[in-house]
Amino acid sequence: MFFLKCSAAVLSLLPSILLAQQTGSPQTAAPPAAASTPAAGALTLHIVVTTRKGVLVGGLQPQDFVVEVDKKTLPIVSFRAVPSPATPAPPIETVLLVDAVNTRFIHVASERDQIKSFLRENQGKLAQPTSLVVLTDTGTSVTPQATLDGNQLAGFLDQAESSLRVIGRADGFYGWVEQFQISIRALHDVLRYEATRPGRKQLIWVSPGWPLLSGPEVDLTDKQRQGLFDDAASLSRLMRAAQVTLTSLDPLGTDDALGYRTTFYEEFTKGIASPRDMQFGNLGLQVLATQSGGRVLNSDNDVAKLIGIATADDTTYYTLVVQPPPSEHPNQYRAVHVTVNRQGLTARTLTGYYDHP
Repeated sequence: MFFLKCSAAVLSLLPSILLAQQTGSPQTAAPPAAASTPAAGALTLHIVVTTRKGVLVGGLQPQDFVVEVDKKTLPIVSFRAVPSPATPAPPIETVLLVDAVNTRFIHVASERDQIKSFLRENQGKLAQPTSLVVLTDTGTSVTPQATLDGNQLAGFLDQAESSLRVIGRADGFYGWVEQFQISIRALHDVLRYEATRPGRKQLIWVSPGWPLLSGPEVDLTDKQRQGLFDDAASLSRLMRAAQVTLTSLDPLGTDDALGYRTTFYEEFTKGIASPRDMQFGNLGLQVLATQSGGRVLNSDNDVAKLIGIATADDTTYYTLVVQPPPSEHPNQYRAVHVTVNRQGLTARTLTGYYDHP
């Protein structure tokens, strides 16, 4: 297990930008727009149902689902199954993000080749509109628009600059902090951009994840914990507004199979209701992916295959809307639990969110 050994004095030197909601936007991003919801305070859930072997399950009805918010069962006010014989499936955008900040250069080159292999399958004809984001130390590059032309995206990936990283794990704690900063800022930016565009999206973040910066000897001040809590609430709101499900895809494969990143994040997946319980690990990539209802894919060297597994979730799913009672205070954490009334089936969806009165 990985632990950081640092004092409160060291942590007090963290730049304030780490603990505040980011205000930048990707190159080509438009100003954010307010997101609409079916009704004031309504909660929309995109749910993927699988068997124990991971096979996607279609054909379910509203009565097959039980939705609980804060341990209270709520009636389903709206239901839609995809695919549906009555109506065509709405387009779902896939956003592929190549992370050159948290991945060593030798692995970035390999993962780019495998992503291009995925994009060029079926003569470059993609099943869903897809866009590309390339994250480096110096900025974020975004394709102008989503497209079904995988060959065009592969060409963009060839042209995107993904140089050797300026910072790295060898730089120690301060390097890890900077990686964390860049990553959280980029996630805020991408979500703001996607919130200006209609429809549901799946953000596949190809990365081993940014440093969790957590352990028994890491002490945070109350102000730092509050800042991290505000970031968690902000990301939660943005993810819902943008209708984004986050998937973590580790390109290191078997090289990372025995590393701490593949399991350590599990200690932080429970939703945090109070700033006093916040740690950096609660904002880890794999943690946020799990909480959004997305997948955590690792320990496999075939990046193209893993992208295919992630995008398959967009072919069979259910959209449910429930109406929770009003929240009692700003940033109130609401735990969400969805079960299926059929033996052997598992529902994967949002596990919680932060609400406002």
